[in-house]
Amino acid sequence: MTKIFAQMVSNAVLWTAIVSWAIAQLIKIIIEWARTRRFNAALIVSSGGMPSSHTSFVTAMTTYIGIKEGFDSSIVALSLVFSLVVMYDAVGVRRAAGHHASAINTLFESFAEQGLKLDKKLKELLGHSPIEVAAGALLGITVAIIAAFML
Repeated sequence: MTKIFAQMVSNAVLWTAIVSWAIAQLIKIIIEWARTRRFNAALIVSSGGMPSSHTSFVTAMTTYIGIKEGFDSSIVALSLVFSLVVMYDAVGVRRAAGHHASAINTLFESFAEQGLKLDKKLKELLGHSPIEVAAGALLGITVAIIAAFML
């Protein structure tokens, strides 16, 4: 069991992806602070926003593997397909779910006078715009290139 843990801790692909995700989340906090002049620590674990941390995470993984294993390897193909599904989901399904949540929240606000209420508002910022996904991809690729030549 300790051997498995040691291998996970020393896995450069995993750490590159995690660092890329963390940088994306930090950027969200910085953007929010610049916009509102308020520090919102909750953004460190939030979804949605600029840049897409999910996209940054998977593109860093795919790029790092490609640099180390070769972009013609089966594992890069697998990683790339996975990354494309994540990015498609962020722009498509999760973004649509966010729009639906917004509409439901608005609908329930209009029913509040009749005593019909939600326990809490539904989360509206779930997905990403194509620009947020592109920014996440650029960040992930950049982090992976830097990591691949540093590690």
